[in-house]
Amino acid sequence: MKVGFAKVWIAAMAVLAAVSTQIEAGDNASSKAAHPAKGKTLFIKYCAGCHGAQGKGDGYKLLGPDPANLTAPTTQNKSDSTLLATIHEGKPNMPSWKGLLSERDIHNVLAYIRTLPQ
Repeated sequence: MKVGFAKVWIAAMAVLAAVSTQIEAGDNASSKAAHPAKGKTLFIKYCAGCHGAQGKGDGYKLLGPDPANLTAPTTQNKSDSTLLATIHEGKPNMPSWKGLLSERDIHNVLAYIRTLPQ
């Protein structure tokens, strides 16, 4: 009788642990989801000065010529990982944002850039 109870208890604990892990994974996935609206706010504050309010590369040429036109197919066709790396690390005429923006912020900015019309 005690062995049967122990087996049931162990099985119940295993199911409880599995459900708990799935709930935590779901929470982490939804908390990592990017928010274009938050990205727009960050874009306006940090990016629009050079890239322009609509992302067309027509802002002030503060750091050098030719800020990227973020609505151009050449930019829109780049992978998320490439664009995230650019935002994170910067370019010769673009600052690195890794020290100022969190990873979540950088993903939110990318999510907003993905909504810009071509």
